[in-house]
Amino acid sequence: MADPSTYRPAPGSIPDEPGVYRFSDVAGRVIYVGKAKSLRSRLNSYFADLAMAHPRTRQMVTTAADVCWTVVSTEVEALQLEYNWIKEFDPRFNVRYRDDKSYPVLAVTVGEQYPRLHVYRGPRRKGVRYFGPYAHAWAIRETLDLLLRVFPARTCTAGVFRRHGQIGRPCLLGYIDKCSAPCVGNVTADEHRDIVEDFCEFLSGRTDKMMRNLERAMNQASGELQFERAARLRDDLGALRRAMEKQAVVLGDGTDADVVAFADDELQAAVQVFHVRGGRVRGQRGWVIDKVEPADTATLVAQFLVQFYGDQVALGGSADDAAQPIPREVLVPRLPGDADALTEWLSGLRGSRVSLRVPQRGDKRALAETVARNASEAFALHKLRRAGDLTARSAALQEIQDSLGLDSAPLRIECIDVSHVQGSDVVASLVVFEDGLAKRSDYRRFEVRGGADGGDVAAIAEVVRRRFRRFLVETSEQRAGIDPDTGRARKFAYPPNLLMVDGGAPQVEAAMDVLAELGITDVAVCGLAKRLEEVWLPAEPEPVILPRTSEALYLLQRVRDEAHRFAITYHRQKRSVRMTTSALDDVPGLGPSRRRALLKHFGSVRKLRQADAREIAAVPGMGPCTAAAVLAALNGSDAAEMPDAAKQEAT
Repeated sequence: MADPSTYRPAPGSIPDEPGVYRFSDVAGRVIYVGKAKSLRSRLNSYFADLAMAHPRTRQMVTTAADVCWTVVSTEVEALQLEYNWIKEFDPRFNVRYRDDKSYPVLAVTVGEQYPRLHVYRGPRRKGVRYFGPYAHAWAIRETLDLLLRVFPARTCTAGVFRRHGQIGRPCLLGYIDKCSAPCVGNVTADEHRDIVEDFCEFLSGRTDKMMRNLERAMNQASGELQFERAARLRDDLGALRRAMEKQAVVLGDGTDADVVAFADDELQAAVQVFHVRGGRVRGQRGWVIDKVEPADTATLVAQFLVQFYGDQVALGGSADDAAQPIPREVLVPRLPGDADALTEWLSGLRGSRVSLRVPQRGDKRALAETVARNASEAFALHKLRRAGDLTARSAALQEIQDSLGLDSAPLRIECIDVSHVQGSDVVASLVVFEDGLAKRSDYRRFEVRGGADGGDVAAIAEVVRRRFRRFLVETSEQRAGIDPDTGRARKFAYPPNLLMVDGGAPQVEAAMDVLAELGITDVAVCGLAKRLEEVWLPAEPEPVILPRTSEALYLLQRVRDEAHRFAITYHRQKRSVRMTTSALDDVPGLGPSRRRALLKHFGSVRKLRQADAREIAAVPGMGPCTAAAVLAALNGSDAAEMPDAAKQEAT
């Protein structure tokens, strides 16, 4: 734990001007970014009496080892620079409004040649437009089923799309007119994109024009005595009306607006956003975040607007918008102190005027109250759901520290596991847990260069050596842990508090010997043996036995199991590639098309291996010589040893 007085700027050295500042830890990693109208006033507040500081603020300033700042000329510049730094460095103590992956959305892959409509859960990506989120996946499918009658766009996966293109027949949806079947050329790519764009326009709230056009076309068809076409248009019109009935009108003036509300306490805050387009609620989102420093509602509003809309513009669109991620109005519970600068910044992102205001009366005030109730209910539910989990993680880390005799709680745990089958395709995984939660962006996987020589012990030693040699290289430069060219954190620049291996005393000793060889003495090592779930420590003749019901053992098991999952997944990928390509790649006369034909005909390499020469030769494009060569390759024989017998059998 650092003493803030060791890096506090000298009195008078901090300018009394607006700017953006950032705190960094001992490794040079940026851990917090903020902005202030007066840098001197704001930064001096961090170095006041720590006993009176907010808990998260106290943790941040004691974790930091340096602070620097950049002076700007306007508040709009400060907003933009703060957002850019948060996006670039992803500081640990800054709030990030990441989309909740548990709620399903309707995704439209507009970046593909033939866009696809499908239900999706996960982070937002470029080239995809999202509508929702919805409370249930069935609600999306029900709406989609209604709209496919009018907008017959593709909903199949890439594999299904390719397969039906190859066989020249559409799927069932193509036959019942719920897909325009671009896979078989029933419509061109441009025609299919027009259908998808109409679909997005409808879900974005631009419904009146589409309804009028359908009604006009229906009346025209009826007047021309084309009754079948008129009946189809009538049914389409009814489907659109039923889809619209599922979304009640909340703003009678047809406003496009986002309505934001907060519920908070001293440590956390919940935010809810209703996306209103054309007067109808088209989507709802919610987050619960930890406060880094004391923040009232106005401060929370400012932080949210900068990060949320900055990210949406960077992704090229948001849920429920046709082309514009920022609506004309943003309704908030309280205006921040820099409301004018925020309005100017948002207007610049949108390209036209944005109104940022607090609703005072009428439908907008009533809707804001509804959103506020949703925020309060979500916050209460979060506390009930997460209290036990947060408490359990804290207790687990403290119990690990006490049981293993560590100097501090292991806030960063790395675990290594090795996977192979009888010494073939030896690979290893390294997973990272921070604050008791998996940090997947820091996962790494290794091909063990030594192969099966020495078994798991040698493989563990090799991976530890490679991981920490890289650590030493990346921390030996002047700016430890930071790439001087990009300013970004290096991959292996941060050591764990606890290095864990899957295994017992031999694996632990191997890892410890490598660390001693490299001169690294501040990383604790332990091993978790599967059979009795014993925790082994270096140079200890007996293992540490944790109670079966302890949170510490549960956390260690989760880390070990995640490392095992990650390792075995990589091993299966390697083995699959070897079995499906390596054995057939060297067969003379067997090109990519013939390999695909063989695998398609037999279904797998295992079944291909069980076939005889006559069955292989019966595959279109194959012959007796090639069949003999395939058998020789799969059975591990020299192709020259068996061609005559195989040829005779095939013929």
